[in-house]
Amino acid sequence: MGLAYVRKNATESSRLGMELGFQGGRDSEEFAFLAGERRVDGSDVLRHIHRANVSYFAPIGTGLTIIAGLFNSLMGYESLYAKDNANYTRSWIADNTPYMMFGVNAQYSVSDDFIAAAFVVNSYYHLAHPNDVPSYGVRWAWKAMPRLTLTQTFYAGPEQTDTSLEFWRLYGNHILEWRGEDVVVAASFDIGTESIAGQPGCPRTFVMGGNVIMRWHITGPWSVALRPEFYWDRNGRWTGAEQFVKAITSTVEYKFPYKWTNAVVRVEHRYDDSTGVGGGFFKNGTIRPGVLGLAQGQHLLLLGVLISFDSP
Repeated sequence: MGLAYVRKNATESSRLGMELGFQGGRDSEEFAFLAGERRVDGSDVLRHIHRANVSYFAPIGTGLTIIAGLFNSLMGYESLYAKDNANYTRSWIADNTPYMMFGVNAQYSVSDDFIAAAFVVNSYYHLAHPNDVPSYGVRWAWKAMPRLTLTQTFYAGPEQTDTSLEFWRLYGNHILEWRGEDVVVAASFDIGTESIAGQPGCPRTFVMGGNVIMRWHITGPWSVALRPEFYWDRNGRWTGAEQFVKAITSTVEYKFPYKWTNAVVRVEHRYDDSTGVGGGFFKNGTIRPGVLGLAQGQHLLLLGVLISFDSP
């Protein structure tokens, strides 16, 4: 995957800011759509836009920052881009929450340790277009101790053609991060629900997931990371399959920094185990003509190379 962008932050001394970026590659193909729901017109082109927003720092109290356009998601811990994460591959929680949002958000520093935000966006995924009604959310981040930060985001909005309040999606994202000089530990827990219109009884769907990301900078260019996780999609609304997934990912990293350039090599092993009515992973071959074979577990061993050039 490739990414190029420019960014200027809005600050007290320079109140206007902006971001504009473009991306390409396999990871940009299906990252921003709702399963079974309509997409925005031109989505195959728009998926290549990484950021497109303007921001303004308003001198209100300790400072109010307003951002409008396509901006980084206010939900979740991991990024779409491996360079920003401890592991090369992403967790199930990350891939089933938005990486980007399109709309408006406002963030206010209540104190040096507490930031509150609110947002209005077009949909759960910015390239989905199930209806014309906006979605809403709030987020707060509290630095409880010098190394410990707690973050919560709550989201509510209609993700189907029927926009009645009873069919709105409700989702909560909870993160606890401990950040030391060489060790970072982050625990995430997500839970969501949504009733489905147009089906007998309007069944209520549920999703739940959690993970712990642990990264240790051993010495010099060497770091290791470990991420155990689980993900339960009871009705298949989020992943497209009724399944319960357990996974563990381990990563060894070697970094070559040079001025503004970073080259990172990662060796990673990942094991996923999926059970349930729709669980399993495709494997080569068929069990009978026209029926693909499925395996409960899947091992993945990969070598990843990341090259980035970022100005300070």
